[in-house]
Amino acid sequence: DAFSQEDVREWLGRLANLDVKNIPEFYCDLKMDGLAVELKYVNGVFAQGSTRGDGLIGEDITQNIKTIEAIPLKLHLEAQPPSGEIYVRGEVFLTKKEFARINKEQEKKGGKLYANPRNTAAGSLRQLDPSITASRKLNFYAYDLIGIDNKVKTKQDKYQALNAWGVATNPNSKIVHSIEEIQKYRDYWEKERGQLDYELDGVVISINDNQLYERAGFVGKAPRGGIAYKFAPKEAQTIVEDIQVQVGRTGVLTPVAHLKPVSIGGTTVSRATLHNIDEIQRLGLKIGDTVMVGRAGDACAVAGKPPRTGAGAAGRYDVRLYADDVAARAELFQLIQ
Repeated sequence: DAFSQEDVREWLGRLANLDVKNIPEFYCDLKMDGLAVELKYVNGVFAQGSTRGDGLIGEDITQNIKTIEAIPLKLHLEAQPPSGEIYVRGEVFLTKKEFARINKEQEKKGGKLYANPRNTAAGSLRQLDPSITASRKLNFYAYDLIGIDNKVKTKQDKYQALNAWGVATNPNSKIVHSIEEIQKYRDYWEKERGQLDYELDGVVISINDNQLYERAGFVGKAPRGGIAYKFAPKEAQTIVEDIQVQVGRTGVLTPVAHLKPVSIGGTTVSRATLHNIDEIQRLGLKIGDTVMVGRAGDACAVAGKPPRTGAGAAGRYDVRLYADDVAARAELFQLIQ
């Protein structure tokens, strides 16, 4: 993942070391905050759906996939989809509006409210009863097509083929030609993402030329020819209601703040890591204090304690306190009271 323009430059440097240089075009797409799935079509007919899992093994969710209106059970034959097997990869997601409707229904029934659209979408696809999945009105955007690489030259060509067959892709994708244009695309959508009816956590930058993309190869299951350029973490202000210490499997002690629940980027956050005793001392943190909490993906951390006189946020630490440090452990419990 990239978090700055410098990270993107380093990515391009790594590609150059692999003799992937002078890249003429990049294909930019929005990074949906949903669940990645793979769809198998045989002779244009939907045959199987699965989660992406670890890249090799996923869960069979065929019956639930069939309930999603945005996923065609049969490709448009007039656009002449290829015979044999092809695989469509994409993201299943819930719109903000649908997520709000589901939670409203939960509230009426006295049920537990769902924390965020991504986890709700993932849980919906794993339901044993497909009728429950159907009631959630999930949506889908494709981002890759496997099985016709020898028939298309660019990633843009793949998107156009998918659209012709009746498979939706994100309409906000764009071709750019330089790192400056990549930055402009990313900054625009970081600013404007609130106008969309679904959650984003960044943009995806890919080499548009398929031959160059393939030449770059893979690291594990991740292609070197593409990179996720993440947005800055979202933050919100809330109150520390308690501080408890978790013990990890290796004996690491991590103090965790229990917070007054607050919504950050569509997720209700009620806990955040404090990292260690030094961080608590640096922040001067006490139970009952008001804090700024940041969220990046599924991780939440106390980003800073606003000054008594106004708003603001400090940086983060990632050091850990070990369980065999008895003196420090005693000091930690003294600090948080």
